[in-house]
Amino acid sequence: MVATIVALPLVLPPTVLGFYILVALGPQALGGWFGPWFGMRTFAFSFEALVVGSVISSLPFMVQPIRNSFEAMGRRPLEVAATLRASPWDRFVTVALPLAIPGLLTGAVLGFAHTVGEFGVILMIGGNIPGETKVLSIAIYDFVETLRWREAHILSAGMLAFSFVVILAVSLLARRSGRRAF
Repeated sequence: MVATIVALPLVLPPTVLGFYILVALGPQALGGWFGPWFGMRTFAFSFEALVVGSVISSLPFMVQPIRNSFEAMGRRPLEVAATLRASPWDRFVTVALPLAIPGLLTGAVLGFAHTVGEFGVILMIGGNIPGETKVLSIAIYDFVETLRWREAHILSAGMLAFSFVVILAVSLLARRSGRRAF
């Protein structure tokens, strides 16, 4: 059930996911608690809300490499640590976590990279407030909408290059650690 919920952003239209996150972060729900906690009148349409929405929409891209990394290590290293009387917490911190570092890094990089290109969730939660919640994907949309093709091409080429470099880096990191990235 948890794996299914985490994977939902892969198939759910981003605007639908963004709409429900917006509702959840609204003043009648979690936003009523988060807003005052962050010292703001409304939590939605803020940078902090964008971060929350981005993390939720990027979960499948972060969780899968991390999960694969923990599964790839197998049980043997943890069993050996247990025979040496390491506590469960000690086994996790000193054995499992260091062995999973390539997956943790891959998940973090892919999650961040996915967030940079996200459009639907970001637009729904953050709106399009210049200087506050306007992100590259929305700026490209604005340029296309106003027929400013040159600026749209420049930003799009930058995002294409960034995406290529991220995927290449993750693949090289995975190859170096002896694992598959995708």
